[in-house]
Parts: sequence; structure tokens; C-alpha cells
Amino acid sequence: MSGRVHLAIEHTLARVTLSHPGKFNAMSRAMWRELKTVFVELQARTDVRCVIVVGESGHFCAGGDIAEYPGFRFVEAALRDFHEDDVWGGLGAMLACDVPLLAQIEGNCMGAGVEIASCCDIRVAASGARFGAPIAKLGFPMAPREAALVAREAGIATAREMLLEATVFDAAEMKARGFLNTVLPDGTLTPAVLARAQRISALSPQAARLNKQALRATQGSTAAEGEGAYRYADSAEHREGIAAFIAKRSPVF
Repeated sequence: MSGRVHLAIEHTLARVTLSHPGKFNAMSRAMWRELKTVFVELQARTDVRCVIVVGESGHFCAGGDIAEYPGFRFVEAALRDFHEDDVWGGLGAMLACDVPLLAQIEGNCMGAGVEIASCCDIRVAASGARFGAPIAKLGFPMAPREAALVAREAGIATAREMLLEATVFDAAEMKARGFLNTVLPDGTLTPAVLARAQRISALSPQAARLNKQALRATQGSTAAEGEGAYRYADSAEHREGIAAFIAKRSPVF
């Protein structure tokens, strides 16, 4: 099973659920493509006033589905297509969506999870949530536009610690660093996020869309693909990191 991105709409509220059972909702290629489809649809709708983005079964998203990686990551052109078309297709559609996006974060929020949360306007987390992007352990970097997005939303110092030290932060620390708007006790998140979404939905939808457009204009564009960003595709460290993860052993770099 490659996972799914589910869209449910009730009245003026939409819920986008990341679902990949047994993998803490890690993002597969199919899920990235579904994410784009879902947010293109939401952008086109006029009846939706707020979107909650949530993971299934107590976790937000644990990163990418590494089991898929040997099938495409070791060829530069295929690796570029994955990041620039699949991943950025989903993230870009979220960033272009003028409907307010509210992230409901529990459990693991790693790598791709941090990137998806970074696309949301308001981020609310349970106290037990954990955040990071420890992909240096897997022998590869974060793609340029994805790194720029995380650095912009989480702060450059936090991005450096996540990527260079493989640091994992708790929710309280991410709140202190400005990434999270609110941290709540475990088990209390769902009703609190719903109440917040309902408050947003009761306000002017036109004002919300125009405010998002204005705020987006102040941020400028996210950095485009750097020259040679995916030349590491066939490198020994890239292959070793992914092979070690799949084999459940420590990598040897």
C-alpha cells in the first residue's frame, strides 16, 4: 500500500488527512501527487473557508517513504523529477492555496512532515510531537526549494541544526523558536483545532484570501533548484544511507 491523502469537506471546513498505515504517514510518490490534486481542488472551490491538515493515527508525517527510494533516487534526472515535480508539486499547491491552512500536529513530524507543516498558516501541536529532518543520517541533503521553505518558516538556525546535526526538537522548543503558534496537552488537540478552524470559517473568506495573497507577496519566491543540486544521486553515501535504513542497520559513511 502506497498511502493516501484523503479530503473530506463538511460545510465550510475541509480536512486533509495524510494516511500511510504502518509508516507513521510517510509520504510516498503517490501521496505527493495526491496532495497536489487535493490543494488544486481546494484553491478552485468557493465554499471552503478553512483547511485542517492532519495525520492519521496519532502522527503527522514521519518523512518520505524510504522503501521507494532505491527505485528512483540513484539517477540524477529521476531524483530531480521526484523533488521538482512530485514533492514541489504538492508543496507548491499548498503554498498557492488562498484558503487558510491549519496544521494539527501530533507524534512524528519529520522531514516531509516539517515541509508540509511549513506550508500551513497556523501550526498547533500536541506536547508530545517531535520535529526534525535527520536525513544526513541517510546520506542526502534536503532539496534546495524545500530547504529554503523550512529555513523561512522554522528559522535558519533551526534548519541548520536539523540538517547539519540531525537534531530532533520537542514541541515546546519549536514553540519557543516561533515555528508553532500553540502547544497543547496530548489528547486535547482535536477539539481545540476544530474550534480554531470554526473561528476562522466565521470570518470573511474574501479577507482571508486577500490577506494570504498580501502576506505571500511579502515573502518573495522560494529559491529555485540550484545548479547541480541532484548530482549526488549515484553517490556511494546516498546509496549506503538508504540501504542501511532499509536493512535496519547503522550506515557506514
